[in-house]
Amino acid sequence: MENHRKSPYAVIKSRYVTEKTSMLQNLQSADANKSLKKCDKPKVAFLVDQKATKLEIKKAVEEIYRENKIKVMSVNTITMKPKKRRVRGFLGFRSGSKKAIVTLRSTDSIEAAV
Repeated sequence: MENHRKSPYAVIKSRYVTEKTSMLQNLQSADANKSLKKCDKPKVAFLVDQKATKLEIKKAVEEIYRENKIKVMSVNTITMKPKKRRVRGFLGFRSGSKKAIVTLRSTDSIEAAV
């Protein structure tokens, strides 16, 4: 069998930055709430390929951020269904996507280039 390894940039499409994911990333520094103190590991969200597996996502993130020596502890994936959209009276669909929430080591961080 041939080994068809995907490029890490084919697996990870982009960072997924919303208000909710930025709150998720900043949970590790939240000391006000006692229940949030257990969230000591940073979490980062990405849009990924629909057919990507958790292992492929883990290897791709570690490959892309190799110079920062990032180590992925776990990957959680969420498949978002396509939404109905109506354009000029015709019913259509916006394409669905897949999100990956990646948990890093407590010492690692990925800074967003804004």
